[in-house]
Amino acid sequence: MEAKKSFDKESDYFNPGPGTLTISFLGHGSLAMELDDFVVYVDAVSDYGIYTRYPKADLILVTHEHADHLDGGVIKTVSKPGTRLVLSPPARNKLGTGEVLRHGETLKIPVPSWKSEIEIKAVPAYNISEGRTHFHPEGRGDNGYLLGIGSLRIYLAGDTEDIPEMSDLGPVDIAFLPMNQPYTMLPEQVASAARRIKPSILYPYHYGNSDTARLLKLLEDEKDMEIRIRKMQRSREKRRPGDSGRRGASDTLESSERSGDFRGHVDRFC
Repeated sequence: MEAKKSFDKESDYFNPGPGTLTISFLGHGSLAMELDDFVVYVDAVSDYGIYTRYPKADLILVTHEHADHLDGGVIKTVSKPGTRLVLSPPARNKLGTGEVLRHGETLKIPVPSWKSEIEIKAVPAYNISEGRTHFHPEGRGDNGYLLGIGSLRIYLAGDTEDIPEMSDLGPVDIAFLPMNQPYTMLPEQVASAARRIKPSILYPYHYGNSDTARLLKLLEDEKDMEIRIRKMQRSREKRRPGDSGRRGASDTLESSERSGDFRGHVDRFC
């Protein structure tokens, strides 16, 4: 199949075999991935896209329950019969539906057109710096994810600092590392984490007004690592009348669950 372009955002293309992987950078911590006709959303929230215009999801990943990562309205909008929703324990508690993946657990999701699978492993994500640990406390259960997609291993760090567990990730081809103080990492911490993980390609994300030039300078001697800066700053999408998916009424699915119009659209596993 030819590479698809379903999103009005910057996109990068990879060939992990047996098809094309497209990664679109929706904004902040929100990403979309297309494995040809198989669509994956990561921490999709309404500030960074008009989801009524985007394709329906085969798989939705949520790292944690904060409102800039978990948006029940968007999940409802992009879900269809058979959509798989995978999330951290706190996000499941808030949302009330979906399949929990805990640290160290692995799940395989079939990709029919590839006659293959995505392997998802949940890994820890938390703060360690003094004065910041309350944002993402260790032990709460917030997730990062390691994805195995064809020949590629992709690390989606979620909201975290440069924690010791990063040394145990194993080989990583593509890493998404967050960079915004005080909630996640300083450029110096991202550089430290990247040197431990040693991805072939590093994308800083969730970076707000952080100095990406500083990160490039810190890693200029890493000749085997490509640092790609994509437009991921926080900026609200402008919507026309009638566009849905706007966050504000609720971050949860309570109203749709009461009306019975959501649970049938997302497979439940727990």
